[in-house]
Amino acid sequence: MHPAFAWSLFLSAGVVVSSLVPLGAARSKADFQLSDRAAPRAMAERLPDWGKRANWAHLNSFEAFTLYAPAALICLMTGVSSPVAIAAAWIYPALRLGYIAAYVANLPPVRSLCWAGAMTCAGLLYWEGLQAVIAAAN
Repeated sequence: MHPAFAWSLFLSAGVVVSSLVPLGAARSKADFQLSDRAAPRAMAERLPDWGKRANWAHLNSFEAFTLYAPAALICLMTGVSSPVAIAAAWIYPALRLGYIAAYVANLPPVRSLCWAGAMTCAGLLYWEGLQAVIAAAN
């Protein structure tokens, strides 16, 4: 088992958690009240434009992680050691962090490139992991 995949999962989960930082800042600008806990999604309407983007980036972080985590786990469990897969595992969390920053900063081309790059990394891990599963079955 190559530790890059475990570290990548750990870092990617950290990116999901870090997406709360700009969202928290936006909530503070929208005069967050304890009563907002009753309907937190309704509060999204009061967020500044960059805060709305921070909210969307935060939600997308969960979606992306659920696509990525199985790919990294397959590689981890099957003992993938391909340099391409290892590089993809390290690059993925960096691209996701860039995605959040580009989303909040309203840089759609950069955001799209980060998203596409991260999904390519996940796809590479699925490819490498499935090849290892097939090889082990033969």
